[in-house]
Amino acid sequence: MLDHSLEQRVGAVRRFNRLYTRRIGVLRDNFLDSSYSLAEARVLYELARREQLTATEVAADLGLDHGYLSRILRGFGERGLVAKAPSPSDRRQSLLSLTVKGRLAFAQIDQRSQSEIADMIGKLSPADQERLIGAMRTIERVLGETAPEPPYILRPPRAGDMGWIVSRHGALYREEYGWDEQLEALTAEIVAAFIRNYDDKRERGWIAERDGENVGCVLLVKDTEEIARLRLLLVEPKARGLGIGARLVEETLRFAREAGYRTITLWTHSVLTAARTIYERAGFKLVASKEHDEFGRTLVGETWELELGQHPRQ
Repeated sequence: MLDHSLEQRVGAVRRFNRLYTRRIGVLRDNFLDSSYSLAEARVLYELARREQLTATEVAADLGLDHGYLSRILRGFGERGLVAKAPSPSDRRQSLLSLTVKGRLAFAQIDQRSQSEIADMIGKLSPADQERLIGAMRTIERVLGETAPEPPYILRPPRAGDMGWIVSRHGALYREEYGWDEQLEALTAEIVAAFIRNYDDKRERGWIAERDGENVGCVLLVKDTEEIARLRLLLVEPKARGLGIGARLVEETLRFAREAGYRTITLWTHSVLTAARTIYERAGFKLVASKEHDEFGRTLVGETWELELGQHPRQ
């Protein structure tokens, strides 16, 4: 038998559980009015936040029964959401990753979750919002669930993200390289053309998000029927070292192959050494360079290309 005070506390915890599960829709057959259950949505999230997980790792992270997870993954495979590759370290394991279709499915759920939570807490005053978040952090800390969140997720741009891309390019390139406002103007032109001429079958944008904050971006745009152009790769300084730039480029290559392009091209500058390293490791080759005066500096512009039949260097 529980003593009276403990029994009251147990009741309070159960009451809170009922409240929260009702508010976030855990009991609905289809999570967030999607075609996925809550467990399926969580598996999509795990695969979106980390590249090339094994089923064993997913099961351990989520506490899912291996048989149940296998059924989920089989269903994802039949729907074209997940790709498998042999593990180089263990032939008994497969490395799982989301396809372009899988990332779009995750993005739809992520957007709905974002909107639903925003609607729920948006009715509260700023002070009450802070109290709520503080209480949640206290629960995490007291129950020992203080492991850091994943470093980042990749998602399609949302409203306001394109303005962020323009703003951050202008600010970062001035801070780090001393480039003037011409760079921000060029970025705005690229973004405006992307929005106006957007072809959802041949073009795509990605935002890297960490702890609810934008920390990276890239666009892939149609150059010709056979050539795609990678544009506006950026990673915030505080998020560098996490592999975000390489992951963003990898996503452009994956999408370009599925969209039927034969070549990806890009224009960069010799001073952007970190970006050039990412491109080289992904398999791009430097095909042309030319000195020019732009952005308030004398720079060496470079054109890089990747034939999509090639494999990245290991």
